[in-house]
Amino acid sequence: MFLKIAYKSLVDRKVSVFMTLVALIVSISVLLSVEHIRVQTKESFASTVSGTDLIIGARTGSLNLLLYSVFRVGAPTNNISWSTYKNLSGSDEVKWSIPLSLGDSHRGYRVLGTNQDYFRYFSYGAKHPLVFAQGREFSDAFEVVLGSAVARSLGYSQGSEILLSHGISSADFNLHKGSPFTVVGILEPTGTPVDQTVHVSLQGLKAIHNSAQYGGDPESITAFMVALKSRIGVFSLQRTVNKYKAEPVMAILPGVALSELWQMMGILEQTLRFIGVLVLMSALLGLSAMLLSSVRERRHEIQLLRMAGASPLYLFLLSELEVLLITLVGLGASLIIVWLAFAAGQGYLAGAFGINISADIFTPNTLILSAIVTGSALLTGALPAIAMYLRARRP
Repeated sequence: MFLKIAYKSLVDRKVSVFMTLVALIVSISVLLSVEHIRVQTKESFASTVSGTDLIIGARTGSLNLLLYSVFRVGAPTNNISWSTYKNLSGSDEVKWSIPLSLGDSHRGYRVLGTNQDYFRYFSYGAKHPLVFAQGREFSDAFEVVLGSAVARSLGYSQGSEILLSHGISSADFNLHKGSPFTVVGILEPTGTPVDQTVHVSLQGLKAIHNSAQYGGDPESITAFMVALKSRIGVFSLQRTVNKYKAEPVMAILPGVALSELWQMMGILEQTLRFIGVLVLMSALLGLSAMLLSSVRERRHEIQLLRMAGASPLYLFLLSELEVLLITLVGLGASLIIVWLAFAAGQGYLAGAFGINISADIFTPNTLILSAIVTGSALLTGALPAIAMYLRARRP
């Protein structure tokens, strides 16, 4: 009976209730989306590389080394010599190493020069290896393997020929003309910067920059990733690298550098949260204002309920029940809308931004947020409920 009265009361004010409900759905959807993107982006960044104990490159800031070697953002301050790479990676503590050479691009996508160990040892997420959707790894200097986003965006397939550009410009005068690369493999989507990377061999990069010295080892590389036989030796090797006298190099722990990155982005993270909360509060205040303004319109309803024996407390709880019903409907609709939006846009976000956003929004974090939204709505709705209570007490 109690629920039926609340429902009929809301139906009698269907126009104002509907407009308030729409505003609430929009605000809750924004809050849920912002929070889900924040959490998933953080997890996606953290899972970009796994199984790598150290990243070694020219001496610079730890964040700069992390950004250009893992996320292909920015540019290295300097290269390190091939002899340094061989000396440090040849340590008895090293299990495997992956050389990385950056500097060229193809139509806006970064080119990464490396060797076959990249496909053998590089992993992301919970140590997921790279998997080929088509073809194989490169075995010749002028063969190339594409990330999934590159292939999809540019319409390439096995057998396509591409030209690389010097630097990140795609202007014709920067093209390495006369040295086309043939696509021999395309990787499965990973939701990491790998998807937006063009992979070639170190020998291929050397050939297009110095055709007179085709083949052989490069003179220098940008950085390299290292995994150790035992993680106990991580700090020992890091000290050895940082004190290396042949040239200025440094070693960073990817996890520590990522933590520093998120500390720097903390202000942006909190700003996004604050915006979402403001949007929600504006909708909840609108809900409160709608119910408050309806108290006068409902004086005859209140009188009838009082004559039927309803106490002031009953009317207070009735008003709060109306708030609860509106909030639960808005929350349910928002969850469905956000789930559908992420399910539809998951592939686009992974391809366009290299961020793997899961469509599964039904997480403990979402449940906590939903409880907070419901509690905030009941708290905000207490004002019109008190107004109902006071009016009911008048003779």
